[in-house]
Amino acid sequence: MSVYLDHAATTPVLPAAIEAMAAELSVVGNPSSLHSAGRRARRVVEESREQLAAALGARPSEVVLTSGGTEADNLAVVGGYRARHAQDPRRRRVLVSAVEHHAVLDPAHWLAEHEGAEAVELPVDGRGRLDLAALRAELERDPGAVALVSVMWANNEVGTIQPVREVVELAHAHGVPVHTDAVQAAGHVPVDFAASGVDLMTVTGHKLGGPVGVGALLAGRGVGLSPVLHGGGQERQVRSGTLDAPAVRAFAVAAEHAVRTLAQEAPRVAGLRDHLVAGVLTEVPETVLLGDPDPAGRLPGNANVAFRGCEGDSLLYLLDAQGIEVSTGSACSAGVPQPSHVLTAMGVPERMSRGALRLTLGWTTDAADVDAVLAALPAAVERARGAGLVAGRTR
Repeated sequence: MSVYLDHAATTPVLPAAIEAMAAELSVVGNPSSLHSAGRRARRVVEESREQLAAALGARPSEVVLTSGGTEADNLAVVGGYRARHAQDPRRRRVLVSAVEHHAVLDPAHWLAEHEGAEAVELPVDGRGRLDLAALRAELERDPGAVALVSVMWANNEVGTIQPVREVVELAHAHGVPVHTDAVQAAGHVPVDFAASGVDLMTVTGHKLGGPVGVGALLAGRGVGLSPVLHGGGQERQVRSGTLDAPAVRAFAVAAEHAVRTLAQEAPRVAGLRDHLVAGVLTEVPETVLLGDPDPAGRLPGNANVAFRGCEGDSLLYLLDAQGIEVSTGSACSAGVPQPSHVLTAMGVPERMSRGALRLTLGWTTDAADVDAVLAALPAAVERARGAGLVAGRTR
């Protein structure tokens, strides 16, 4: 039996999205070509753009198609900064939360290293939620110097939902645009671009039942962006590259399905998540739920649990050997395990963060999956803790 609980990394592609993509793959056509095949492909792209916009509360003209979330984040941070800085050279500060995905953090720090920007990481509380007072203080310290604020809609590791509307209110009071990475949120909690007030929003296909390799940056028409990729300027002259019509079509189908079924699917997944969390905390001693303990304050499919006294990597491999696929709460750089920057920012001690597992549920998850995990975890944790004790004695 195989149990897949790593939907936050990528979720299985929906059958309807597979069908849509397969149908388009069998037809030739570059959406930029002027002949019949090209016009047909362009029609597919534009109809899909309209479908995406409707699902996400945007205008079709605000949907800039990209190769995925990382490209969209880079375009928002780098492209947004360059445009603002060009308009007013005083604007060189980029404010980001300390728990952002590296697709936001790394471009912000790259700008600081290479283009004279100042990257400011805003603190979060013990649940991983942005400190709004710190944001207010940074904005008021020198509002004329802030180019951009970027705060994710929901965290990819602990699932904490951020106060996006409050961020927008604070930033817009000083004329500062806001970007939000909604990669984990779109299709899983209500996300409406227009209603949120954000100026830029990142979404991607493979987190909501679409294929890998396609995403979008929703960009208000009044927001300045400088290109990061240069070429044919296919997308509003800010994103170049031949559009992948089959992937765009599948992305739109998946997004529409995820939003249409959200009212039924989110409570179903949240119920399974709550059963999983309650079982883990009851059956496995010395465990701690990380993130917001209030189910309403986190993504419905996210459970990040720290198992004291063992390495998350060891536990992951023990579960994997039993057909249970999960993720750790740590990142690995050059083969060397490092504490998660998200958990570190939350104030989680390193020893605890090293024993964290991220268990994320999705549309394929059912009660049997949860029961299988709960049956396998106690013995796996005991073995992992034993291995940790042995390792500690031999060092």
